[in-house]
Amino acid sequence: MPEMRKDPVTGNWVIIATERSKRPNDFNLPGDQKKGGNCVFCYGNEDQTPPEVLGWRPEAGEPNSPGWTVRAFPNKFPAVTPDGDPVLPKSGMNQLMTAVGRHEVVVDSPDHFNSLGRVTDEQAEQALLAVAQRYNALSADPRSAYIQVFKNYGTTAGASLEHTHWQIITVPVIPEVFVKEFAGAKRYFQRKGTCIYCGIASDEIAGKERIVEVTEDFVVFAPFASRFPYELCILPLKHRSDFGKLPETEIKLLGRFIRRVVRRLERAFNYPPYNIVLHTSPPQKGYEIFHWHIEILPRLSITAGFEWGTGIFINPTSPEVAAAALREVDPDIRRD
Repeated sequence: MPEMRKDPVTGNWVIIATERSKRPNDFNLPGDQKKGGNCVFCYGNEDQTPPEVLGWRPEAGEPNSPGWTVRAFPNKFPAVTPDGDPVLPKSGMNQLMTAVGRHEVVVDSPDHFNSLGRVTDEQAEQALLAVAQRYNALSADPRSAYIQVFKNYGTTAGASLEHTHWQIITVPVIPEVFVKEFAGAKRYFQRKGTCIYCGIASDEIAGKERIVEVTEDFVVFAPFASRFPYELCILPLKHRSDFGKLPETEIKLLGRFIRRVVRRLERAFNYPPYNIVLHTSPPQKGYEIFHWHIEILPRLSITAGFEWGTGIFINPTSPEVAAAALREVDPDIRRD
């Protein structure tokens, strides 16, 4: 029988259509394996991107030259502009201001045909270290009210280029998604005196049925009120509000952990399109009760009229079924 489930943080409702729960083989996806090559992000094409702001080369080399393992640079077609100051009008129903911010790309492998799930552990570590370094550099700009780190994989997930990469965009406003999550965390803290995300992690680990993997530092699980089939959440087991405050050792462990999670999805669904989204506190102080986390959202279903009209998502796969299926997948097998 279909169930309605409520997200404990946001209060959003979802419908879990349990009678038609789907395992990976039921989706019949064509997969999103890469077909092209020699794109602007590839090794040897460094002159086709804006000048790099970060480049890690095992051997000595000039900036914007080959020999790199991870490289970051401004997006050639940014969604925001680094020039000017955001100024809101004092009155009026329709508000408008310049979209001031920074938009950067972090290319996490020189190999066009590599994937996040198949990179080495060292490559996975370096990628997250580079993301964290650029995150902290961008957070120093007082115009950065919020910093969004994300990865799009596959055309239906919004990736305009096949080559694996992360993106970072800063904006001069705090988005409503964070506002709603923080409000839920604050309400819980005022009632219980503890972090709601810490409580969720403890409950999920104790319950086990929605757990995919847990280590001493992180847990990944299918959320109780999952909006999408095989939606996953990575929570750190140490309470921290700001991703930018992570020590280097934890960033490296996180890089390895994300790789393992993504590899499970790659093997289960033959390289499905997906989005990885970081939820973290703004650079400003005052958000210490928040708990940073990561959502991984496979694009296995279509958001249709009911979802757009009500905000209530219909999920054809229960999180319990999703977690059980992904637990069966060995993330250490890198060959297809």
